[in-house]
Amino acid sequence: MLEGLEASFRRTCPAVEHASLRWHRESRNVAHVRNDVLEPWMRGDEAGVLVTVRDGGGAGYAATSDLSDAGLAEAFRRAQGWAARTRGRSIQAEVPLPTPVEGSYEGPAEQPFTRVAPAELIDRLRQSCAEMTVDPSIVDRHASLEHVDVETLLLDSAGMRVHQRYEVTIPFAVAVAHVAGDSQVRTLGGRGHARQGGLEVLERILPPGRARRVADEARELLAAPMCPEQTCDVVLAPDQMILQIHESIGHPLELDRILGDERNYAGTSFVTLDMFGTYRYGSELLDVTFDPDVHGQVASYAFDDDGTPAKRQWLIRKGILERGLGGAASQARSGVPGVANARACAWNRPPIDRMANLNLEPGTSSFDELVGAVEDGVYMETNCSWSIDDARNKFQFGCEMGRRIRDGKLAELVRKPNYRGISATFWRNLAGVGDASTREVLGTPNCGKGEPNQMVRVGHASPACHFRDIAVFGGA
Repeated sequence: MLEGLEASFRRTCPAVEHASLRWHRESRNVAHVRNDVLEPWMRGDEAGVLVTVRDGGGAGYAATSDLSDAGLAEAFRRAQGWAARTRGRSIQAEVPLPTPVEGSYEGPAEQPFTRVAPAELIDRLRQSCAEMTVDPSIVDRHASLEHVDVETLLLDSAGMRVHQRYEVTIPFAVAVAHVAGDSQVRTLGGRGHARQGGLEVLERILPPGRARRVADEARELLAAPMCPEQTCDVVLAPDQMILQIHESIGHPLELDRILGDERNYAGTSFVTLDMFGTYRYGSELLDVTFDPDVHGQVASYAFDDDGTPAKRQWLIRKGILERGLGGAASQARSGVPGVANARACAWNRPPIDRMANLNLEPGTSSFDELVGAVEDGVYMETNCSWSIDDARNKFQFGCEMGRRIRDGKLAELVRKPNYRGISATFWRNLAGVGDASTREVLGTPNCGKGEPNQMVRVGHASPACHFRDIAVFGGA
């Protein structure tokens, strides 16, 4: 099929300065068991191409799911029309034409999804759902699995050919406990266990017995006191750190936001172009990288959707801001160094600046050492609510579960722990970074941005971290 598409591209590609074709195919399956009842299996399949034309200083694109010669020719005709209309009217700097590259990427899949019978998968989810029947107070139980198979092909008139394919598997479990008008929810890391890979991800993340622990913790939270309101030290687990990284580092560093492209929809950023190279984003313990080559991380790839080769880059080193999250176009417009992160969510969307694998690098402290450095504070796990202003600066985040820290030891459970801060100063209070033994490779399957909207999967890896002097309070 791909050979036929390549031949069709060569036959229909117009005689212009530069033309490209990006084919995107995605198959999605969702299996869901709720309260021991199998809900309808959800399946979706889509495929199509986006063609782009650059000619005489103008640019245009068009999308189609008609992959015949006639369909591609019509898409190129529409793209040429837009290129002609935009000629001489662009407010953007001239973007260099991409360097022709050839390459491929194949994501890991030890146990491909298609090799397992649906009945076997459903039995596995039924088992996890049944495990959560630990007490009459558990009034709602879910176990689910989302699987996505993605394949792309990028061609251009200069000889580029980039083929990439990967599977994404997302296990999930949730238990709701309720007594006397009070409900507590506990999940399997939110939806943070999004990984590239096959059904081996399910076995590692939701093995037999793991769902029971989710229900036990929901039940225990019913008896826990509310998190106190105070200014104190906080230790954040990796499944909360990923939200903190995502909202107060990832989005603020996207160059198109800094340039103002998203201000009417997703917002702007407190970061300005003159900060790169000098601004102290955090304490000297803060090291953040863009790393598209972490095995199994959900946004790993070899090339972005513009065909730029992807490699590991430092964004923040020893607390100093070095590099933005922007692809080739945003780099040309801003004059700021970026990364290979022009990404599109589907065949009918153009690539824009998106987070991919954005990771906080491990430090040297064990978990016991992080907690041991706190005289009075709160340890928090698993994000459940978030609020942040449109400049990605002032924020308030809530977690599913917390524990008091007293004299360097984890103490009693507390419910509904929340904390607030300001991105521009919060990271400067980073006082301890966990070592590799505390690090987890996680991600999110649903980061939204762009007009028309694009939902993409974003990877985050982080150790546990210790912050000083944070405003903490109990949430509703």
